[in-house]
Amino acid sequence: MPGTIKTRRAYLLGNPDKPSATQALADLCAFAAARCEIAGSATALDGRLAVDAGADRLIVIGGDGTLIGVARSLGAQQIPMIGVNVGKLGFLTEFSAEELKADFDRAMSDAQLLSPRAILHVAISSAGGAPATHLAVNDCVIQAGPPFRLVTLGVSINGDHLTEIGGDGLIVCTPGGSTGHNLSAGGPIMQPVVDAIVLTPLCPHSLTHKPLVIERQARIEIEACRANEGSTLIIDGQVSAPFRTGDRVTIRRFEADYLIVRNPQHADWHKLVTKLHWGRPPSYE
Repeated sequence: MPGTIKTRRAYLLGNPDKPSATQALADLCAFAAARCEIAGSATALDGRLAVDAGADRLIVIGGDGTLIGVARSLGAQQIPMIGVNVGKLGFLTEFSAEELKADFDRAMSDAQLLSPRAILHVAISSAGGAPATHLAVNDCVIQAGPPFRLVTLGVSINGDHLTEIGGDGLIVCTPGGSTGHNLSAGGPIMQPVVDAIVLTPLCPHSLTHKPLVIERQARIEIEACRANEGSTLIIDGQVSAPFRTGDRVTIRRFEADYLIVRNPQHADWHKLVTKLHWGRPPSYE
């Protein structure tokens, strides 16, 4: 068949909690089977299934949260992911099912569509428990939590003490995650491929603590100088752990980037303008 890519291997994952993802999974499996080799499919969020199957592309069907969870599960063995949106915003999941069908061959084979995105390695040290490590695709957030009194966080970068922040917490995010919680907290919007890490204080009790953009290889250490009983460290809005007084978290750039296959029909700023309506002028009607 002209234009097909029979030697490419696709693995399809659908979010098991979304009935629309299950339906789209069956539809896209039938479509893809005529154009490439199907390495496997599952209603699951574990990208390691695709690694074990030797897939060239991982088609992730769900929403942004689905793709973020799958990217974390891949760890250092990242496979280019084609995100198919059946959720709400669809900022990272760039394709609709019909758009993917229209550009399927190119999405499966064109290396120019690959967009590497940073991942953060998060290591938590607690006096009351064993050390724990996580990966953060979007952000690592420390929130004050109940009883919602001001918390104080000591921040160091590359071993040098930077400041103590008193307030409701702190966001450390990747450029790709800058349009999430960071955006809501007044942090900068960054192009996903920028080599940087963003620190955005949450409601700081200070006029001088502003968002800070630092270089990608920085090692960030945050100590809970004063925390609440319910203070929490949250990874990508999906994984959480207590963060009590004396606890410390070390954040650095992870060894691998995750890879998103861009929709060739969308310009770089398409989602920012069409989804978040950035730069829309006021209406004078």
